[in-house]
Amino acid sequence: MAWRLAHACFARIIPVLLCVAALGCGGEKTYRISGKVTFKGQPVPSGKIYFIPDGSKGNSGASGYADIKDGQYDTAASGGRGAPPGPVKVVVQGIDPSSPPTKVNPKEDGEVKSKVLFAHYETTYEVPKSSSTKNIDVPAEAGKGPVAPKSGIIIP
Repeated sequence: MAWRLAHACFARIIPVLLCVAALGCGGEKTYRISGKVTFKGQPVPSGKIYFIPDGSKGNSGASGYADIKDGQYDTAASGGRGAPPGPVKVVVQGIDPSSPPTKVNPKEDGEVKSKVLFAHYETTYEVPKSSSTKNIDVPAEAGKGPVAPKSGIIIP
């Protein structure tokens, strides 16, 4: 009898717990960011932009990102992801599309490196709790830095 009572309680409690757990797994809220990226006054033809939550300012979560095409980006476009609200570090990489990517190790599949316009430009932004526009003008000095990021590889 005690076994049947315990079984009946668990049979009712388990589905309720599963529903509560599923409702709590909605993930963090992210917001769309779009805009233009220029370098030396010209649209950046190709590249990547990342919106990394600034942990030093109490922000956390997954990074937002987007491809830069013809000087424009949109985290809502295919291959992109919105960013969590709050302070973020914005990292921009500009790639020269006139130089074809080359394999790091021609005998293997995998990583390729590309000629860069500028390897790494960083600024900050406060992501609002709504869709927003952030235009970025990468200064000419960014192109005078190293020709590749610390890893030496950009994966387009």
